[in-house]
Amino acid sequence: MTQPVHTISNALEITFLGLQVFNVAFLLLHDWIPLGRLNNLSAIRSQDKLSRSVFVTLLPLVPAVICLFYSARYFGQPYPDWIAMWLWITYGLFFLGLLRAWWVPYLVLPDLERAARYRIIFANTHSFLPQHNGMAPDTLHTLFHIAIAATLLVLLVR
Repeated sequence: MTQPVHTISNALEITFLGLQVFNVAFLLLHDWIPLGRLNNLSAIRSQDKLSRSVFVTLLPLVPAVICLFYSARYFGQPYPDWIAMWLWITYGLFFLGLLRAWWVPYLVLPDLERAARYRIIFANTHSFLPQHNGMAPDTLHTLFHIAIAATLLVLLVR
């Protein structure tokens, strides 16, 4: 009996892989290498111990790398159901997490503690959005959030 499969057109597959490469690169590097006004490593180090920084890097990075690996492994081929499920779960949880951590406190329900922390660790970083509820998502995270939403959109239309 053949397993049900999911296919993506070649253009969507390339886009999908590109988005995942960006997502993995962001998760791997944004808290570790200086990116000018896009991050503030000294502020991050002042707030988080090394062990916490390693943990919060690896927690989302491992499933994202697994998604990227299997998406590349099945490039040009139909995806088995389990891969499609892994992708939806991983990127769905990322999306819910970024809503909870950034957009709900920014747009809807103020979180004064989170806003105070973000004002410290994102001090002097670039943001094109205005302050609201004591915070403003920085440009680098906003680009990451757009990439996560785009990743889900590509999964939806495939």
